[in-house]
Amino acid sequence: MKVLFIGGTGNISTAVSRLCVQRGIELHLLNRGKRSPALSGTRAIVTDITNAAELSSALKGHEWDAVVDWIAFREEDIQRDYELFRGKTKQYIFISSASAYERPAQHPVVTETTPLSNPFWQYSRDKIACEMKLRNLHQKEGFPATIIRPSHTYDTVIPVPIGGWTEYTTVDRIKRGKKIIVHGDGSSLWVMTHADDFAKGFFGLIGNQKAVGEAFHITSDEVLTWDQIHEAVGEAVGRTPNIVHISSETLAMFDEELRGSLIGDKGTSVIFDNSKIKRFVPDFAATIPFREGIKRTIAWFEADPSRQIIRKETNDWIDGMVERYEKTFRK
Repeated sequence: MKVLFIGGTGNISTAVSRLCVQRGIELHLLNRGKRSPALSGTRAIVTDITNAAELSSALKGHEWDAVVDWIAFREEDIQRDYELFRGKTKQYIFISSASAYERPAQHPVVTETTPLSNPFWQYSRDKIACEMKLRNLHQKEGFPATIIRPSHTYDTVIPVPIGGWTEYTTVDRIKRGKKIIVHGDGSSLWVMTHADDFAKGFFGLIGNQKAVGEAFHITSDEVLTWDQIHEAVGEAVGRTPNIVHISSETLAMFDEELRGSLIGDKGTSVIFDNSKIKRFVPDFAATIPFREGIKRTIAWFEADPSRQIIRKETNDWIDGMVERYEKTFRK
């Protein structure tokens, strides 16, 4: 099977790329060559996806069993891909987001039939618009689209909302016994998925013609509270987190970016029903518990000091929020 990944070396996609190579797929990675060298066993197509002439030339003569765009975010990206790949691929896979599901959630258990609506986060609304465009192209033009909605998937990121992701700030604070912020009262439910588990479900959809015209989320079945998530991060570094709980609404008042990622996503309980992906990929099962997976992630960060980014701005913001909160509510 000949497959093209647009991207393919990111936090989620690297695990999928590795698995594809292990399973014998002829995998081509299209990117600008600015990240680490191409993964062993893949074939590189180095070009600028924003340069139409250069991109068309780089892809000339190729036909694909599947194309996966890991970095499409807006409708114009979908239009570009449609023009590039119509008639040249048997399947086109778009990476959407589980944050596209309705917020506020009407029910904590999410299925693929849960409505798409997120008034709090432009990122999610853009993904919804991409999905709508793809569905229209599939229905009217027969474009062979499959939609994947990852939720909170981690490997080479610290999956906490404040002082995490590409930052090591909150982990460093835990190590030093400094106070960290957990949104809400820490008891809302969430699902963390390791990229290696996500890859197993995703791989089963590549080239799967039954998946054309369908949408899927792929997550773990393990459900944790946000306190448990932060405690597992602490366990990975041998310290108990010093947690301060502050409501998502209060945090968003002092950082507009948190309005989307908390109120529009992580601030309410979500549990994913994975029945659909298991029907289409019967051998899919997420087997990496968060307490194990986060230890792998921490080890990856600690293997290279340059990965341990600690931002003064984030530290100052957390310190300021904690001080403000404690002065106001703990008199």
